[in-house]
Amino acid sequence: MSSNDRLLVLLLLLALLGASLWVLLPFASALFWAAVLAFASWPLMRLLTARLNGRAAVAAGLLTAGWMILVAVPLLLFGFNLADYIRELTVLINTFRLEGLPPPPQWLVDLPLAGDELADMWRALDQQRMAMFTTLKPYLGQVGNWLLARSARIAGGMLELVLSLVLVFFFYRDGPRLERFVQSLLERLIGERAEHYLELVAATVQRVVNGVIGTAAAQGCLALIGLWIAGVPGALLLGILTFALSLIPMGPPLVWIPATAWLFWQGDYGYGIFLGIWGTFVISGVDNVLKPYLISRGGDLPLVVVLLGVFGGIYAFGFMGLFLGPTLLAVAYSLLSDWVSGPKPVKELPASPAPQREAREERTS
Repeated sequence: MSSNDRLLVLLLLLALLGASLWVLLPFASALFWAAVLAFASWPLMRLLTARLNGRAAVAAGLLTAGWMILVAVPLLLFGFNLADYIRELTVLINTFRLEGLPPPPQWLVDLPLAGDELADMWRALDQQRMAMFTTLKPYLGQVGNWLLARSARIAGGMLELVLSLVLVFFFYRDGPRLERFVQSLLERLIGERAEHYLELVAATVQRVVNGVIGTAAAQGCLALIGLWIAGVPGALLLGILTFALSLIPMGPPLVWIPATAWLFWQGDYGYGIFLGIWGTFVISGVDNVLKPYLISRGGDLPLVVVLLGVFGGIYAFGFMGLFLGPTLLAVAYSLLSDWVSGPKPVKELPASPAPQREAREERTS
């Protein structure tokens, strides 16, 4: 084959690869989340496959059905609670517009130094409510359009989530084959260090998953404690909902902010202030401390690299950057370390069992 023919074949292969990536681009997010979910729960897949005598397809189907139940139930509960919260908020706004605010609470008046000023502001807000609603009326249409656009994005995210739960079945079933394919591809590209970088990516993703799940569990428990102390009904259900919403950015405030508003509406101002402070500095604040610690725990990466990977990845890629950022920086950090200090020796593979097999064949003969 001449050099021109080789160049033509190479161009055709690149065009085919580009067209394939273009076809898969609309499903990139769903494929990414399906791969992360399958990788994070792969030990469970291995255990279930062993219990089912190696029937990987059955194990993959059972795990996929389990994930659908675990994801669908919190989403349904969130939808029902969100509808109740919106209804309560609508009633609260209409009551404020028609009847005005109640008299300033006594604890607000008794506050030292600023009590009288805050009470005067409370009365002034009550007197100017009609003018305030008249001023805000032109902007209500813009708010409605904004909510409609966000609702469309949420619906698109739900569709991606459903597609991810469908695709995770194939990642479970064909996981070993995909691993061998990726390892062979990396060995052709970077040689004997392919296994090292595969282990590095796997360890980084596993630590990120542990950090996300661990932080979500901590936020759910802290939300349960705060809601129970404040006397909010359904604290256990709201704590579980906080755990589910902790997996997305700015998820926990969707629980404790409406609960705080409900406490103020019920006249429990002290518990309302407590829950607002607890939610701001404890429930939401633990995310900025615990998650980077859990992600960096047990790894060779410096903590500053992990922090930059987590926050920079979220800023650059959205929620996917939570996994992409630390992984990319981990690989880049390892590549730079290898380049500076020289490549590390690769672990020697165990000796081939061929001599032992030949000896057994001689003994049997």
